[in-house]
Amino acid sequence: MNPAIASVFDLTPSEKLQLVEDLWDDLAANPEDVPIHDWQVQELERRKLNLLNNPASGVTWEQVKQRIRNRHGR
Repeated sequence: MNPAIASVFDLTPSEKLQLVEDLWDDLAANPEDVPIHDWQVQELERRKLNLLNNPASGVTWEQVKQRIRNRHGR
């Protein structure tokens, strides 16, 4: 590797976070370009069908966050 070329591993934590954010924003701008595997599509279809057949099985985003906070003490 050319020592004159900076590595992402040489970035500060703040710079790394900014890079990740920039990459995520770039991917989010064109979600149709992000590859998705067949098994992921099948799992999403399975979950959607389960929710349609069992509406009470779903939980709100607030419930999800509370479960995470309870599990991790925050």
